[in-house]
Amino acid sequence: MHRVAVIAPFRVSMFNLAIPELFFERTLVDGVPGYEVTVCTPEPGVIVTTGGLDLHVGRGLEALDDADTVLVAGTGERFQPEARTVVAVREAAAAGKRVASICSGAFVLAEAGLLDGRSATTYWQLTEELRERYPALDVKGDVLYVQDGQILTASGYAAGIDMCLHIIRTDYGAAVANEVARLALVAPVRPGGQTQFTQTPLPPERGTACADTRGWAMRHLDQPLTLTDLARHAGVSVRTLTRRFHAESGVSPLQWLLHQRIERAKELLETTTLPMDQVARACGLGTADSLRVHVVRRTGLTPSAYRTQFSRMGMKTVA
Repeated sequence: MHRVAVIAPFRVSMFNLAIPELFFERTLVDGVPGYEVTVCTPEPGVIVTTGGLDLHVGRGLEALDDADTVLVAGTGERFQPEARTVVAVREAAAAGKRVASICSGAFVLAEAGLLDGRSATTYWQLTEELRERYPALDVKGDVLYVQDGQILTASGYAAGIDMCLHIIRTDYGAAVANEVARLALVAPVRPGGQTQFTQTPLPPERGTACADTRGWAMRHLDQPLTLTDLARHAGVSVRTLTRRFHAESGVSPLQWLLHQRIERAKELLETTTLPMDQVARACGLGTADSLRVHVVRRTGLTPSAYRTQFSRMGMKTVA
């Protein structure tokens, strides 16, 4: 079981604090809980939340000693990082633990020096302050979350959901993460690139005009869909489709389609023992060679290595 310690700062946002507890606690791997979540704070006892409620937290920062992942929740507003928390987070990172933050929790990671020379993000209203206070950071103000090595930062509020789903996918695979998303009634995880590089997800969808066409495309990923096919289904010209699609999804139709094909391939690698050429055809990537190129580019692993690491079939499959 993977152990997660969530640090609640003074005046913690109840929403930011609830996200890791909700998503990690709902993670089941072959019917067994995948995570154990512990909420802690520098001074155990009653802490104030941004909503005016009092919250009792019984564990102190010693909870970080046994954690595999340390996540600093945010306040949703400006705050001065607490010195004991900064030291504890710095020591956790030095011990090789994965360290993450939601919203203004990024200021704690920055104060600890964990973001120097790295890409990071925080809540959009605080990005300029983060950039000014910590000039050694490469602040990304227009993404949901960023992973740079073992350090992750989420921009704020619902973006914390995307980051937690990304962590679940990294630990247990896309099929498990998608099931958690279904249980929580949220959109499936929007992943980034390889773990060792900076990662940015697909932008959130901002409209519904092309929703039916996106749904139709998802049901026909095994077919060689073209821009003309998508436009014909939507009942518009290719130019209009491209403009609307980009306005709603933040990417071109073909970029979105490729992303979905790779995600389908990953899920098939995790949940079936299909040969690689059949996986490639089922997700519309054509050949096993094409499948290999795209999976390596997205995950850093060959399809067979990805299946070995994330298979939910209880066996290792060799291709």
